[in-house]
Amino acid sequence: MLLHLLDHRLPEGEWEAPAAVTQAGISAAVHVQRKHVPRTLKRLEERGDIVKAKRHVPGGKQRRQVYGLSPAGRMTAEALRSQILAQEVRTDGATKTLLEMRKGGQPTLELLSHLDEAMNFHAQPVVSPVSNPEGVASLDAQAGESLVRRLFARAWEDGKITKDEQSLLQEVVEFLGMHPERVRRLSNEARREQKAPPPEEIYLDMLRQALIDGQLVDDEIALLETFRTAFGFDRLMHDKLLSEAKTSPLRSENVETYRKSLITAMLDGIITADEEAILQTLRRSLDVSDSQHATLLAELRDGVNE
Repeated sequence: MLLHLLDHRLPEGEWEAPAAVTQAGISAAVHVQRKHVPRTLKRLEERGDIVKAKRHVPGGKQRRQVYGLSPAGRMTAEALRSQILAQEVRTDGATKTLLEMRKGGQPTLELLSHLDEAMNFHAQPVVSPVSNPEGVASLDAQAGESLVRRLFARAWEDGKITKDEQSLLQEVVEFLGMHPERVRRLSNEARREQKAPPPEEIYLDMLRQALIDGQLVDDEIALLETFRTAFGFDRLMHDKLLSEAKTSPLRSENVETYRKSLITAMLDGIITADEEAILQTLRRSLDVSDSQHATLLAELRDGVNE
């Protein structure tokens, strides 16, 4: 987050700020679900590394919370960037520093997106933020894509998307900081599939994702309230689904077996290329979806961050 804010500065004395410095923009840039952003930002603020403000963001109706580096945070971020750029990577059979691979003015996180876990540098990005129109999102961010796809499937159930449904979907897209082209692709995929899940299932899925760290933040509460009203759920239904979400997911034996293997792979804090290959094979044999993997990974990482 420090590296991202170093490359995307909060304009001083202006009433407008870019989307890149909102929670959604930061979430997309660091390849994690937005759920995990507020707590880290709070820690950085308490440490004196960042400042926050309310600014208008292009395309938004209301002012939004935006973030920038404090002088101390800028010094920390610059030192971190220098340390990272000095790292050696392998590319085309040669060894070079990341500084040598960096194109003039290229944001640090964009540069790092070309790097795999074995420190091999690729010509094309290994992962792409959901704020980009194309590219494979990180497994963590794919959980957000999965939710948007399910919402579109529900909206396309009657063959068209109403104005109210468009407004609702737009709120989710803005919440996730997702690029319109990526959204359009997910919409087309959902329309082709035409397998609309019931609204209770979608809402329960939203609650489960929101409760990964055991709490609901203000933005999530507002978004859930919007969906609760749109789906016509009363408070009793909300409380029922919330209670179910708190005690679920009820993992199958296969998923629980995979979870234990994932825990073992993450004991050292990183999943190597070899471990990822083994996990992929295990996912296929146990019939564990990438979405389930992403959710488990988010839960475990969140536990580590605690």
